[in-house]
Amino acid sequence: MKPQFVSNVVKTISVSAIVTGLIISNPFSTRAADPVKEKKVSTITENQVSVQYNGSDENSFVFRVQFENPSAQKFSLMVMNDDGIVVFEKEFSDIHFAKNVHLSKESGDIHPTFIIRAGKREVKRSFSVNRITTENIEVTKL
Repeated sequence: MKPQFVSNVVKTISVSAIVTGLIISNPFSTRAADPVKEKKVSTITENQVSVQYNGSDENSFVFRVQFENPSAQKFSLMVMNDDGIVVFEKEFSDIHFAKNVHLSKESGDIHPTFIIRAGKREVKRSFSVNRITTENIEVTKL
């Protein structure tokens, strides 16, 4: 073999190895450069959530649920009954979330738990509602 031919083969192999190395080390799409996939999810804190008993109407107890969600992240509101069964669940993404939740009076005393969950973080608020019935008797002499 001629020395020039061997030299050309060595150069070709070297150039191919360098090009292959560059392609492998520099992929066409990197995760760090994709802002859509790298959304920062803020965590929720206890002071962002407020649940208050708001009274009752003829058929239900009314609770006011509020959540300050400045990042407008998707979250779910769940309400569980005494047995741990979910009686209400819905997803929202409001920045200033406020909703009245009506719970039936039919079952008498209730112990609802309100849960706001965003990602792996959740905030719970539990209540005990006891119905006390009083009887007013008026007696008049005829």
